[in-house]
Formats: sequence, C-alpha cells, structure tokens
Amino acid sequence: MFLHDCYIMKKRLISWLLFLVAASHVAAQEATVNDWVNTLKDRLTVEGYAQMAYTYDDTEGAKANTFEVKRAILMLRGKITDRWSCYFSYNFANTGKILEVYTEYKFLPELSVRLGEFKTMFTFENPISPCNMELINVYSQATNYLAGYDSSDPLYGSNAGRDIGLMIYGDLFGKLFNYKLAVMNGQGINKKDGNNQKDIVGTLIANPAKWLAIGGTFVKGTGCAVGTSAVNPDIAVGDNYERNRWSAGAMLKFRPVDIRTEYLHGKDGKVRSDGYYAVASIHVLPRVDVIAAVDYFNRNKARKDWQANYVGGLQWWFYPKCRLQVQYTYRDPHLREASNLLQAQVQVRF
Repeated sequence: MFLHDCYIMKKRLISWLLFLVAASHVAAQEATVNDWVNTLKDRLTVEGYAQMAYTYDDTEGAKANTFEVKRAILMLRGKITDRWSCYFSYNFANTGKILEVYTEYKFLPELSVRLGEFKTMFTFENPISPCNMELINVYSQATNYLAGYDSSDPLYGSNAGRDIGLMIYGDLFGKLFNYKLAVMNGQGINKKDGNNQKDIVGTLIANPAKWLAIGGTFVKGTGCAVGTSAVNPDIAVGDNYERNRWSAGAMLKFRPVDIRTEYLHGKDGKVRSDGYYAVASIHVLPRVDVIAAVDYFNRNKARKDWQANYVGGLQWWFYPKCRLQVQYTYRDPHLREASNLLQAQVQVRF
C-alpha cells in the first residue's frame, strides 16, 4: 500500500513538473512575441502621401483640362541597429513602380555609406521630396531635364531623378559643410547600366549661417541613349555619349521669406544647355504662403531653344503636412507660342 501511494505521488509530481515546464515555455514564447512586436513598432516607420490635382493647359491652343492623381507614395524605413537602416518607397499612381530601395550604415557623423537605388544628389532641388516642394510642377525645367526627373530629355528618359549606386556622405566641422559623393550607373531608375562607364556625382554645401546655405553639385559620366532627341540629333539609340552637368546655388531662410536659387549647366555630346531658377515662399499668414518663381532653361544654346516660366500662387497648410495649392504659370518659349497653365492640388500626408 505504501509503495502504491509513493508511485501515485511520483506520477503526479512528474506531471506537475511537465506542466510547469510547458507553461514556462508558452510564457517565454508569448514574451518573445511581445518583445518582437514592441521592437518592430519602435524600429519600423511607415509614412506616405498622396497628391491629387486639376490642370488647365492651353499649350498650342489645345485647351486641355483634367483631374489626376499625381502621386500616391508609401515609404517604409527600418532601423536594424542604431547605426544600420534600410529604406523602401513605392509610387502606386499611374503604372506603379519602386522609387527607392537602399540600405545605409552610419559610421560617424562625418561618414555614412548608402547602397541601392535613391535620388541622384545633383542640384539643390532633386534630393527634395515633392511633398516639400513649393511648385505643383515640383522642379525647375533645368532640374527636370538635367537630372532626368521627367521625360523632357529623351536621351536619358523618365527616371524620377533616381539611379542605382553607392554613396558616401556626411557633415564636416560641426555641420559647417555637408558633402555627398556617389558612384552610380547613370542609366536611371530600376535599370542596369547600359555601358561599362559609371557616373561620378558630387555635392558640397556650406552652411556659414543658420539662414544661408551655398554650394554646388556635379555629374561626370557617359550616357547610353535610350531614345532620340530633336535637340541633339547626332546621338542615336544605344550610343554612348559624354554627359556632364554642374550647378551652383544658394538657399536663404529669412522671416517671413524663404528663397532658393540655382544656376545649372549641362553638356550632352556636343550640345550645351543651361538654365536658372529662383523660387520664393512668403509666409503671409500662419498657415498661408505666397509662392513666386522664375524659371529659365535653354535646351540647346547654339539654337537658342529656351523657355521662361513665371509662376505665382498660394498654398494653405490646412493640417500639418497637408496643403491646398493654387498656381498660375505663364510660359514663354523662344521658338513657340506662349501658353498658360492653371493648376490646383491637394496634398495629404501621414
């Protein structure tokens, strides 16, 4: 009888021990899952914005008008460690495409390394997100053409101002200077290199005062033409050609006026182009800005194929990062008839 009781007690003890082990294992798994979820919330940032617009355009008497979704962009940033991160952005508007995907590591304030697809650091404008730009058309004619943001340069194509490569960047002397230096394909967004040459892209900006930033950017490379251009008829599809650019400009921030201005120069084969712009944002009320801009670009200096744009408008920040914009543009091309452009745009961002 005694031995039987001991046997039953032993079985119960083993059962309780197994239960405690299983319970502790489940609790440990739940704690691990909770830790992982909390860590993910701390390390993953999700942002996005959309821009919906109305446009009236009477170029060459066409008198076209349309509503459109210009951009619907989702941005994800993952913090792998305190120094190592990754970034991804996608535009759902129109045909939909990956805009940026890269990883970067911060060794020092003076040195970070980025690898992947990202904005080409040419001009003051191109690295700035459209959701922070003053103009509904976003960038100047020269930036659109020379940085390959739109399809205005058929030789380079429409690349959203982006390319694939490796970049180092950082701040020097207590942020007195900021530099960026990259080796890139030179072929554009979501594309392999079309030749064996790489583009060298550089930026150096000085910040001598809180209200002033001055500096320059450059691109030195060899392009591989993806189309033909009436501006540059000597270059055929698939041809390699010299493609160099440089710019110099300044950004001034006063109260209540912000000004950005820049001169840009390009050389594609034997054809030279240049342009300049000046954009002013005047804060007339706590949430209302007056926007004014002058934008000049000469696609072919020998042919004097230039156009000047004059822009005026208002923007109302009705919620943080959300705004309503209304702008009028008078376009004055040298070789064609002048035209008018009226635009309105709503931006929502989270």
